[in-house]
Amino acid sequence: MSMPAAQPERHPLAVQNPELDDAAIRRLVETFYGRAREDELIGPIFNHTVEDWDEHIGKISDFWSSMFLKTGRYSGAPMRPHLVLELRGPHFDRWLQLFEATAKDLFAPELGKLFIVRARRIADSFEMGIASTRGELVRPRHSV
Repeated sequence: MSMPAAQPERHPLAVQNPELDDAAIRRLVETFYGRAREDELIGPIFNHTVEDWDEHIGKISDFWSSMFLKTGRYSGAPMRPHLVLELRGPHFDRWLQLFEATAKDLFAPELGKLFIVRARRIADSFEMGIASTRGELVRPRHSV
């Protein structure tokens, strides 16, 4: 009788969900950006800004992995590259629509909701941060 394969030890603060691992995160990021690149509103922004898609997908996968699995692979200032873009409320709204649809399509409701709640917080933070550098006011979104 063979022994079950040992599961890699997770950081104690990592999200504990059997569906969540680096492969699932990578699938989410790749699927989302595949959709975003084709989108009429945000596709042109991504396609104009991102020079190396493999690098970008790896970096964003590391971001989500660090956030949920506590891998520590992402280090950087995610707000900085967004400050130079002409992003407005409709861009954030569309980003969230696509991201939320992708999370719901790929994951069971419990895990999808974890991604959606965090994505909404990130979108709010980015939108408010960008608006504050421009001296604008923005409306906060409501959480799930």
